[in-house]
Amino acid sequence: MNTQPPRIKPSFSYFTTDHARRDFAASPPPLPRLFPVDTTAAFARHKILSPAFRYPPTKCIWNAAHPNTLVIVTANVGPNESQRMDIEIVDSSPQKNVYLSKRDIKGESRLAVTTHGEGEVGVCFKNHIVGDVPYDKASKLASVVDLDVDIGADAVDYNAIANQESLSSLETEMRKLEGEVKEIMDEMEYLKKREERFTSTNTSTNARVQNFAWFSILSLAALGVWQVLHLRAYFKRKYLID
Repeated sequence: MNTQPPRIKPSFSYFTTDHARRDFAASPPPLPRLFPVDTTAAFARHKILSPAFRYPPTKCIWNAAHPNTLVIVTANVGPNESQRMDIEIVDSSPQKNVYLSKRDIKGESRLAVTTHGEGEVGVCFKNHIVGDVPYDKASKLASVVDLDVDIGADAVDYNAIANQESLSSLETEMRKLEGEVKEIMDEMEYLKKREERFTSTNTSTNARVQNFAWFSILSLAALGVWQVLHLRAYFKRKYLID
């Protein structure tokens, strides 16, 4: 007999498919990150059910990306009568770069940006109710968005390059491997810089702690000497000692 308790399904209308990196629901500004998932691929595919509102919140999909990285976003918006779907591509860098903002996307839209800062690239959606829609109908309005996010080497159309440069299949495959190796090298360089930064922070923190420890020891020693001299002078004034 199966004694395991039944699984409770989540109540939010949001789900993902293959190779998801990081999915979040967010409300601006700032955009808090919720529902984190796997972050291991440079290709992400998502299916989003976005309810429509008069003043809609922002729902964002976040993916990690390095500077100067090509990002291809393919959004396929399903039928959305009396709705307007807006899309915005931003990043999580301190500069809060906005790479692209497009209103009322319909059908399939293919968007390309190049990142400027280190961090995460967010594809954000807002689904507005447009026109005079009765309340009972407005509460049921929603759009389904199929979203593909290709980053780095996965965003390059090697078939087009092969046709343009008349490359053989072997040369095309070598070009793909070259792009993947470059991504790995960039990732290793990024990790190296992070390690150097962490090492520098650790060294400076240790030095500050050590200096504070010496300062505390010297302060306690000076306080002890002052107390001894003060008590000695006090006892001499009271003729308790010679």
